[in-house]
Amino acid sequence: MSIDTEAVSPDVETYPVVVTIARDFGAEGHEIGKMLSLELGIPFYDNEVLVRASERAGSSVSDAAAYDEQCAAELFAFLPDRMDARSNGDKLFAHVVDVVQELGSQSCIIEGRLSDYILRDNPNRIAVLVTAPLDARIEIVRSKRGWDEKRAKKLVKKMQRGRELFYDRYSKGKNGLHDNKDIVVNRARFGRQGCVDIIAAAYRAKVAAIDAAAVAEADATGSVAADATAAYPAE
Repeated sequence: MSIDTEAVSPDVETYPVVVTIARDFGAEGHEIGKMLSLELGIPFYDNEVLVRASERAGSSVSDAAAYDEQCAAELFAFLPDRMDARSNGDKLFAHVVDVVQELGSQSCIIEGRLSDYILRDNPNRIAVLVTAPLDARIEIVRSKRGWDEKRAKKLVKKMQRGRELFYDRYSKGKNGLHDNKDIVVNRARFGRQGCVDIIAAAYRAKVAAIDAAAVAEADATGSVAADATAAYPAE
């Protein structure tokens, strides 16, 4: 796997390599993110994003969790231009943006929370979608929770719809849950470890491209300096 050096920035201080993981509900994106963190040796943030955002919002984590990747059903939830009419979900998301931007200042993995869109200006970001067919996701949820299929299906559809609405609302329709991803991995086809292997290969290819871009930039700078010295030789 190789990546065009022109598609990356060698300035990793400003643009660290960050993996963002969007996931369909039940596809085990969280578990895959944790495994990827161990594979690559970089931090993994999922619930930590919510914890930090809730602290800044001055609310409890349990209260904030009601709005986590879900759209508020409050009366004025769709009037974000009026500060006094912003929903609790809108206020929480403003803090989520700040937290994601702070965490994204270092190489890491960030799960969900529209992190791929929030960090869209980072050319070294790798936007991943972890997915699986609906039936497979229902079975994963059913087996984990010990539920019957009907109950698991209801939860999967409800949570999936909430995530899709969340992406549409807070990206203002510019970035849906399944949109603008660099990599899409199918949990049902590749399994957890297979998905980790694919994403890890992309991460290493990105790092290699950045290293190559840095070398090319250094060579170009050295060439310019040599040309200047030749043009104006010391007396």
